[in-house]
Amino acid sequence: MLVLLAFLTISTMKGQTSFYDFTVDDIEGNPYDMARLKGKKVLVVNTASKCGFTPQYEGLEQLYRTYGEKDFVIIAFPSNDFLGQEPGSNEEIASFCSTRFDVSFPMMAKISVKGKKKHPLYKWLTEKSQNGLKDSRVSWNFQKYLIDEDGSLVGHYSPKTKPESEDIVAWITE
Repeated sequence: MLVLLAFLTISTMKGQTSFYDFTVDDIEGNPYDMARLKGKKVLVVNTASKCGFTPQYEGLEQLYRTYGEKDFVIIAFPSNDFLGQEPGSNEEIASFCSTRFDVSFPMMAKISVKGKKKHPLYKWLTEKSQNGLKDSRVSWNFQKYLIDEDGSLVGHYSPKTKPESEDIVAWITE
């Protein structure tokens, strides 16, 4: 038993954990198992309702409506980590996204994406020791992480990169 535990610990430290190993809460408080996304490309984005980048919700929705049928999904994680730009409750966030941007892609519960309270999924996304690719830090709202069909992190884009950018579209369609 100890040998198995040691192997699993070493495997995780070497970045062997997959995106599909995580379960998070959706915006309604229900468990959302990332394993349900196996075989799909996933764009993970931290969002906020009162940010200069908030209009990117429109681009995200357009991207999702255009490519969502082609084994692609967007997963949004509201976060209040940057200047209090997401102060609302999950219910308020869901209402805002629905009425203002007609968001149809999966929205998760509000989490922390940096600091001491960083959600384990974001630890995986930002720490090479866990994701096996590279270290990064979430610089602001609307940073985008790319997960391939095998559940591996393959890259990320800054908040300034629009969701419908040529690079992101090329990655989805390759």
